[in-house]
Amino acid sequence: MKLWSESWFNGERIPTRFAAGKPDAASGVTFSDNLSPHLAWSEVPGGTKSFALICHDFDVPSKGDDVNQTDREVPADLPRVDFFHWVMVDLPPTLAALAEGQFSRGFKARGKPGPDVAALGLSSFETARHGLNDYTGWFAGNAEMAGNYFGYDGPFPPFNDSLIHHYVFTVYALGIARAPVEGAFTGPQVRAGVYPHILAEATHSGTYTLNKRLLG
Repeated sequence: MKLWSESWFNGERIPTRFAAGKPDAASGVTFSDNLSPHLAWSEVPGGTKSFALICHDFDVPSKGDDVNQTDREVPADLPRVDFFHWVMVDLPPTLAALAEGQFSRGFKARGKPGPDVAALGLSSFETARHGLNDYTGWFAGNAEMAGNYFGYDGPFPPFNDSLIHHYVFTVYALGIARAPVEGAFTGPQVRAGVYPHILAEATHSGTYTLNKRLLG
């Protein structure tokens, strides 16, 4: 199985329009276009009954003490954890591509609705479902931003992180039509639930940073 994007080559820097955050001359960083990227896949195994999609960043600081502090950087040797940016299940086996901007255009305070997928041109697979991304937890203590963040919300790494973050998009071909997750499900729940049903998988990755020192 193969996965690719017309938006950037595998391993390259993700263009700013697909990020949730971007550099800003006045404030340092601000919200970006937050477009969901184009993705396409091929060489799907026989017996595939649905697809699941996960995007995660594996470079997120495990502690927030140094995050977004102007007087220091997040140290490179700090242990890192996963942060899920996109979780979607029950995509039909006839589907082979997702269009740019089809699932997200702009960053919405308190999150986009879910789990039922709402996007232009999706009448042919209305049963597809979005899970929660990890901005749900990130903004949980913020009175203006707290909410359930379903669907895609792109990169917005700490502006002072000494590491360039890596974002991995994974499409799973599954032998089941409906993923065994319900309600406001999460990335780890999807990983655990679909694991026994994976027929094939493919990845496409990119990098992103807001650290001015690393941007050059």
